Amino acid sequence: MESGIRTAHLRALALVQPALDAVRPEHLDLPTPCAGWMLRRLLAHMLGQNHGFAQAALGRGADLAVWADREVGDGPVGAAFAASADELFSAFGTAVKSGRPFLIPEVLPGHAFPAEQAIGFHFVDTLVHGWDVAAALGVPLDCPDDLAALLLRISRQVPTTPESRAPGRAFGPVVGPAVGPAGDVSDFDRALALLGRDPAWAPARP
Repeated sequence: MESGIRTAHLRALALVQPALDAVRPEHLDLPTPCAGWMLRRLLAHMLGQNHGFAQAALGRGADLAVWADREVGDGPVGAAFAASADELFSAFGTAVKSGRPFLIPEVLPGHAFPAEQAIGFHFVDTLVHGWDVAAALGVPLDCPDDLAALLLRISRQVPTTPESRAPGRAFGPVVGPAVGPAGDVSDFDRALALLGRDPAWAPARP
């Protein structure tokens, strides 16, 4: 499990990197599938989560300040994301080797998560937010079947109670394609829908 989720996570980071590389300054005010979030805000969240998970892997996750959004600077977004991904993957390796649990107050304050489970959380974030970026830009994100199956398996463990899907929470209410007949919806689209995304979302065109 340990090497499997770390390998899957590394592949997820590589899969979404081209979408981040495609972001240009003129894209930052584009709408995204995250309700109320323009692309600039989404990218700041992604960079903040990369940093927060890296710090949690090093035993510093209890400090809410490490989870703060990290504003997009004037440089290339793709380069900033790649640097944060390198930091993150290195920190994950340290946590796995040491057996150090993660404190992730945004998920459950005071609870220590095993490293493999925490890496799974970020695997989900990476693929879903990577799709958010790609959808905002109108470019494809072709997820391999095995990664999509793993994404769906982990996504099914995310609580769907009204409290956990309230405004301001990490994921919105489940949408229709999540509950369609088996075989009619891809694993990736089903996972997106389970996490509150409409897989058919596209930016409004003038």
